[in-house]
Amino acid sequence: MCGIVAYVGPQQAYPILIKGLKRLEYRGYDSAGIALLNSKLNIFKTKGKVSELEKLVKDADLRGTIGIAHTRWATHGEPNNENAHPHFSQSKSIALIHNGIIENYASLRKELESRGYVFQSSTDTEVLTNLIEDIQINEGVDLLEAVRIALNQVIGAYAIVVMSHDDNDTLIAARKGSPLVIGIGIDEYFVASDASPIIEYTKNVVYLDNEEVALIRRNKDLKIKTIRNKDKTPYIQELEMNLDALEKGGYEHFMLKEIHEQPHSIQDSMRGRLHAELGAITLGGILDYEQKLINASKITIVACGTSWHAGLVGEYLFEDLARIPVEVEYASEFRYRNPIICEKDIIIAISQSGETADTLAAIELAKSKGATILGICNVVGSSIARVTHAGIYTHAGPEIGVASTKAFTSQVAVLTLMALRLAQLKGTIPKTRFNQLLNELELIPEKVQQTLKGSKKVLEIAEKFKDVRNFLYLGRGYNFPVALEGALKLKEISYIHAEGYPAAEMKHGPIALIDEQMPVVVIATNKGTYEKVISNIQEVKARKGVVIAIVTEGDLAVKGMADYTIEIPETEEMFVPLLATIPLQKLSYHIAVMRGCNVDQPRNLAKSVTVE
Repeated sequence: MCGIVAYVGPQQAYPILIKGLKRLEYRGYDSAGIALLNSKLNIFKTKGKVSELEKLVKDADLRGTIGIAHTRWATHGEPNNENAHPHFSQSKSIALIHNGIIENYASLRKELESRGYVFQSSTDTEVLTNLIEDIQINEGVDLLEAVRIALNQVIGAYAIVVMSHDDNDTLIAARKGSPLVIGIGIDEYFVASDASPIIEYTKNVVYLDNEEVALIRRNKDLKIKTIRNKDKTPYIQELEMNLDALEKGGYEHFMLKEIHEQPHSIQDSMRGRLHAELGAITLGGILDYEQKLINASKITIVACGTSWHAGLVGEYLFEDLARIPVEVEYASEFRYRNPIICEKDIIIAISQSGETADTLAAIELAKSKGATILGICNVVGSSIARVTHAGIYTHAGPEIGVASTKAFTSQVAVLTLMALRLAQLKGTIPKTRFNQLLNELELIPEKVQQTLKGSKKVLEIAEKFKDVRNFLYLGRGYNFPVALEGALKLKEISYIHAEGYPAAEMKHGPIALIDEQMPVVVIATNKGTYEKVISNIQEVKARKGVVIAIVTEGDLAVKGMADYTIEIPETEEMFVPLLATIPLQKLSYHIAVMRGCNVDQPRNLAKSVTVE
């Protein structure tokens, strides 16, 4: 979601801030703004992209060695110039940027209006800005104390950075729910909503924890306290991110680059964990919780979007291999339906960013019931990595494209390792079969590379169907989640309506949609329910539907029925999702490009959803 960048130090702030906003464009946004302090506190902001902000400030005085900047994804108030961040306080003495939602903003606004405050926007952020000013004036406290007191009065989630025209050496930062990281340089500080704007300046960072407030002063040590006024010692970590991973590397779009990175990202997710030659899997991140996994009464997977689809693959894996009941829940619904959770339950929370608000809320509920929480996420130091009991990083590297690609396959790879390890521990799989699966899993990165070579066929299909209005995706067993994920990708980036269904469910309703205008994508590999899927294809063809089939290399039966086929290498049934997903990602990508869509930044979407 929204992006935050701030700087204080000896350098000119504007170039650092504007470059930082560009690094954060992948998060999704609808307006952008910047505040700089020189002889006065100036705010420049506009609806639209960072490029529009650059045009706006072309002839402005952009001097200043302290500043804050923001990209906004609208929550309160439509996208326009007034609702864009930063926001001034009424006296224009304070400027503030904010990610998250202040849930009690309406009552706070009403109280401030009764004291004479007049608001220029519809946002909850301006309410917080004026609340801080009101406290500072009426209680005679400094900016840090005013922020701390104000945050004790708000309900909701926030990551904020505050600056004042009275102090050109100080930034105040705070967070609850929404992520915030502080980069420590030589006599300078950088603040951002994630590490991407910071990495080219420093690798030393501090991740703020919930309800922490940071006093960031030029040429002074970083100070942190809680909103309850308890001093905390900053914990400095070293970033693992590589700057090259934030560049397109010659690809037209980040999404295409990330699709082609999957042989490496899957390999990296298994590196040091899969030892096929030894017949072993080592998952150091959850080693201390293996006994709890063995004794678990059930596993509940909580996630959202693409991560939820990975969780569905995980359900098949754990039940098939380890013979343990698994439920896969939308994190956004989990906390609101009074779920039955026991102390022996294991909750697996999956999130690419590690900051997904709905998933964090689900974790909080499950922890309150005494369950053991294991996390699967991509971002080191993220909120989910910190609040779970233990977990596993996917090590997929930064994913800039809003539509998730390599994160999905890396999550599935990690879930596969977990399921295989649990099956080994529980003795639910013969040793020979276990070793056979490990040897095949080791070959998957190479087979993904082979799958990526089939681009010409995918391009032909994309050209044929780029203008249709609806798609249907069908799969059975392990391939049902693949169908869901394929449909989601097409919806996200091409804006074509698409639905994923279990293939057998087609005849219970969706078959009514099928005619010669309806392309139907079927994952029809030669494993499991292959014969049943062939029957489903025949049902589609009998109604003049157009079939695009993902088939196993060398398949002849489906080729004889389908209008178009895309081949993937032979593999075990449980590993098919790692291969079949690839051509569906490429199909969505090419259709979106041909339709002129913004592939990396689809409309209305945000990369990291940090509000509920």
